[in-house]
Amino acid sequence: MSTSSHLLSRRSFGRFAAASAAAAVGTTALGACGPGKGGASSGTPLRIMAINHVWSQAVKRRLGEFEELAGRRVSMTLLTADQLASSYNVKLNASGSDVDVMMVRALQEQTLFAHNGWLVDLTDRVKGDARFDWSDFQDAPRAASATRGKVLSVPVVTERPVLYYRKDLAEELGGVPGTLDALMAASLEAADRRRGRYGFVGRGQRSGAVSQWSSFLYSHGGDFVVDGASGIGSREALAAYTYYGRLLGRTGPPGATNMSLEQAMPVFAQGRAAFYIDADAVYSSFLDPKVATEQVRESVGFAPFPAGPAGARPHNIPSWSLGINAFSRLRDESWEFIRWAAGVEQSRKLQEAGIPGARASVWSDPRSLKKFPAELAESMRVNARRGLGYDRPRVLQVGRARDIIGRPLVAGILGEPVGPAARDADAEFADFLVRDNRHKESR
Repeated sequence: MSTSSHLLSRRSFGRFAAASAAAAVGTTALGACGPGKGGASSGTPLRIMAINHVWSQAVKRRLGEFEELAGRRVSMTLLTADQLASSYNVKLNASGSDVDVMMVRALQEQTLFAHNGWLVDLTDRVKGDARFDWSDFQDAPRAASATRGKVLSVPVVTERPVLYYRKDLAEELGGVPGTLDALMAASLEAADRRRGRYGFVGRGQRSGAVSQWSSFLYSHGGDFVVDGASGIGSREALAAYTYYGRLLGRTGPPGATNMSLEQAMPVFAQGRAAFYIDADAVYSSFLDPKVATEQVRESVGFAPFPAGPAGARPHNIPSWSLGINAFSRLRDESWEFIRWAAGVEQSRKLQEAGIPGARASVWSDPRSLKKFPAELAESMRVNARRGLGYDRPRVLQVGRARDIIGRPLVAGILGEPVGPAARDADAEFADFLVRDNRHKESR
């Protein structure tokens, strides 16, 4: 995603007469949208741009329901992550009004979009709509939806790290690891690298590993930024770097520093590792005969993130959220779509289909968790209660920050001294934060 995009003048938008009436109807009944003062008519389709994800696929199948309630056609385009990023860069730099609702990552591009003025401030809408009930969203995802005090997106998909383990192997290794120390001991015991058997597998790619490593960092008592300054040179961060490097470097597969989700997940799915920590959203891969071996499907277990020196502090993030393009001529209609798609009823339906959402009331409803294995559902609840709402630093240039932070991870996995690498990364990240903050304040 480009970080040098400039902001062009915003256009003025009219309010739609039907909006206030629709706002009082609730998430399950929408009023028809009449012609807008800005020139948009009820025949103008509402245009949604989204990631090709199980959530957006499920919503797309249900669009007829919204169209009937709203009296407006909807066009929904599903793209890969790279395609979505490129499309946003082109359209928003050109102040394009040909997209209304945008599926965004609150922790990846929202800060940049906010800096450029590309997202509508939703604060008054979410807090002023009693039926939508903003307080019903989990604390961590709700907090992550705001940038500089303004709510810019509504979370619709959440994610936490879960400990996947082989039940048959864990029994021989002292049971399910409840602490990071126990995970290390069990992984070292399970590893037989000469025979292609590994104790632990996880992401090791320099930038891509940072989001999963964040839970190890927090559970060691560290953070990316402390009091506005770099925290990755702290004693706690050094311990987290050293731990993860040893865990993956000593007990994981060769070439781990090249592993992202796509490379690490199959190692566990094919029965070559005893333990694996990654997003709970990928759990279905280990129940799928096309991906996982029969042995893994029958023996896979799910557990909360293990406790470190500072306790168990996993992330609980909004992996995907909905925002409104600041250049849209259909702001009110866009909000009505968000109220419907992120409302209690749709959130429950989607979570009952196995897509984890962000509403606390839905999570507390046993019916919404029947699709998930019972052990996984409990692990997700525990991690959500303990979780922090971010898995990367909240900066403009997220990709650059992750690249800096990931360097000591690679050193540790390769068995190189972590201390010097962490000191160098800390100095570079400290300088980066100064420049990044100056860029934020340059508007």
